[in-house]
Amino acid sequence: MYSGAYDQSGHEVKTIPPLIAEFLEALVEPGLLLDAAGRVRIANEAARDRLGVWVIGQSYISVLRQPGLLEPVEDAFSEGKQSSARFTHSSGEVETLFDVRVSPLASDGGPLVLLIFRDVSDMRAGESIRRDFVANVSHELKTPLTAVMGFIETLQGPAKNDPKAQDRFLGLMAQETARMNRLVQDLLSLSRLEGQSRQRPRETVNLRAIIADALDALTPRALDQGVSIEVKGVDRAEAPGDADQLTQVIANLVENATKYGARPGKVQIELDLIEREPVIKGPAWQLSVIDEGPGIAPEHLPRLTERFYRVDTGRSRAEGGTGLGLAIVKHIVNRHRGRLRIDSKLGQGTRITVTLPAQI
Repeated sequence: MYSGAYDQSGHEVKTIPPLIAEFLEALVEPGLLLDAAGRVRIANEAARDRLGVWVIGQSYISVLRQPGLLEPVEDAFSEGKQSSARFTHSSGEVETLFDVRVSPLASDGGPLVLLIFRDVSDMRAGESIRRDFVANVSHELKTPLTAVMGFIETLQGPAKNDPKAQDRFLGLMAQETARMNRLVQDLLSLSRLEGQSRQRPRETVNLRAIIADALDALTPRALDQGVSIEVKGVDRAEAPGDADQLTQVIANLVENATKYGARPGKVQIELDLIEREPVIKGPAWQLSVIDEGPGIAPEHLPRLTERFYRVDTGRSRAEGGTGLGLAIVKHIVNRHRGRLRIDSKLGQGTRITVTLPAQI
């Protein structure tokens, strides 16, 4: 399975401590053992899978190539120095970042160097997501906070003795603080959902009843905006689920359809049973919310469930949106082991479909 190793004079070295080979094969992380000649004497299964079988017998220079890792390996051979370095491996369009531990080992046949590769790609991606999230939250809060501070300065100065101006600015302050409150509430909802993502709901709920409860609160405002809401489908739809979270799904989808659909217009909710849904591999409830709005350009569709992503930033903020509604919907649907699909064409409205398992 492994090629021979050679020293600096070109003589074959056969003395490799057997425990090293056994240790490397037992690791789930990629591992390489370099012999005294700097060639790959052993590549464990994980390394062969990630880096390729071709690395066995090759010089570490041709295998590693990247200066950031070559130098620590050279130090390990010449100075017996232990260290670590980053190594990036590309396979097609997939790029993997490794944290590599470089450890010198002594043997009868000369110095050996052990390389253990730890995949930290997900960690780096998580750090990037957190940085973007903090930046987005800061930006979203900065705008209303700046506006409120400006209103306060005006009330303390030019409008100090102007009752009409005071009423106007106090109303604007109420709008901005309400927006901040919605943002904080949505952020808290996302945080709770992330903590529950692996806990699948097991209580039984009636989806039709949940729709009715959600519409009790949503219908009056929709009618004020000239939008009617119509429900079609079965009268009873039992499924495993969290009633509060599914109510939030209905509320978010219907509010979006009311805000960004046609005015006057109609929002239609359809609820139907699928005897066998291929992805869920069993019976499922299909819940669709359809509006008659202007539709969404295709380039926006893949990003609609991203946090703070907006198709029309100005209109979304004017409508009181936080940019987190569909992200919350996606998290809830994922927790229920369901599927979320968004279909839209410019000039033809939008249909958002939630598919939920009808049984555990």
